[in-house]
Amino acid sequence: MSLNVKRAAKLLIGAMVAVPAGYAAYYYGRDLKLPLTLPFMRTAEAEQSPAAPPPRPPVAVKVAAAKAEDVPIYLTGIGTIQASNTVNVQSRVDGEIVQILFQEGQDVKQGDIIAVIDPRPFQAQLDQQIAIRQKDQALLDGAQIDMERYDALIKTAAISRQVVDQQHALVEQYKAQVRNDEAQIEYARTQLGFTNIRAPISGRLGIRQVDQGNYVRAVSPATIVTVTQLQPISVVFTLAATAVGQTRLGLGQTEAPVVALTADNTAELDKGTITLVDNQVDQASGTIKLKASFPNKALKLWPGNFANGRITVDTRKNAITAPAMAVRHGPRGDFVWVANPDDTAAFRPVVVGQIFDGRAMIERGLAKGERVVTDGYYRLENGSRITIEGQTPTAKAQSTTQPRSEPRVD
Repeated sequence: MSLNVKRAAKLLIGAMVAVPAGYAAYYYGRDLKLPLTLPFMRTAEAEQSPAAPPPRPPVAVKVAAAKAEDVPIYLTGIGTIQASNTVNVQSRVDGEIVQILFQEGQDVKQGDIIAVIDPRPFQAQLDQQIAIRQKDQALLDGAQIDMERYDALIKTAAISRQVVDQQHALVEQYKAQVRNDEAQIEYARTQLGFTNIRAPISGRLGIRQVDQGNYVRAVSPATIVTVTQLQPISVVFTLAATAVGQTRLGLGQTEAPVVALTADNTAELDKGTITLVDNQVDQASGTIKLKASFPNKALKLWPGNFANGRITVDTRKNAITAPAMAVRHGPRGDFVWVANPDDTAAFRPVVVGQIFDGRAMIERGLAKGERVVTDGYYRLENGSRITIEGQTPTAKAQSTTQPRSEPRVD
């Protein structure tokens, strides 16, 4: 009897241990390791074991080959557009403006009359000076006749030497007076010419600032209109002195091609030439000024506006280039995705020199002929399988993309 009770107690204790352990193994699987495995536990583990994940499909990309070509090396900067010449037209004589002969915004040639001041007072002064000269010329002619007569009388001692000398001095005095009269006539004629206000340079007129009928003075001149020369036109660029010093440009007069661009660098405004590098560096900013001249035939450059400049300073022969869109920017620098011959993608760090016309010059990290990914790189990882659009996949790539055949179960 006691033996049966002990056996029953052991069975009861074993059941109390085995049932909770089996229950835990069913829900927690491999997290709980038991010394023995029950049949229903093996079934649960078989149901919970995951299947092998299917291979990732290849990523569709577009590629382009790196090329070796001549690359222009240039400096870029912002420039201020300045007129080659700007003149404020003012009166040089006092008087009333009786005529305005221009339209605002009109193009004028050098010497064109643009306004007229009342010429009558100046014409009267000129006539007066001419009359004074005629009077002095008559006095001179009479004195010369007397001098010739006295010179003849002195030979016969009929007149004293003092009288003859005085007559010679009087003739010289009248000659000087006539020369002074001629100078006064020239001055009066010049003043009369100033009543016709002419364009000092060829250019375009601005807004009229003095109306007809106003009295103007030379001592306190008022600007009648401003003439601005637009063809050619100048642009002053400000660049880092260290960058300019690394080029072939030198202080003083120089010559280098330059292109003026819009603020977003999308449109070309004009082509010109760098004509001058300033002779001193701004110590506060470490910059130096470069002056360029542009023909401005299309009048796209306006004084006072800003323009971006691209100055060609050298040409790199047989430089490696790739499409600029293939260059990506990461926390460790620039990089590209290279398409390997086995149709896999590889991460490649590169050093970019400069970008021009949609292409990037690669200083280091890429060789001629290597294919770089230009589209579809957002889903790439190092070693990802790829399919190149417009190209038949290689045999190796095709074999890797075939689904694995499962054994047939009858």
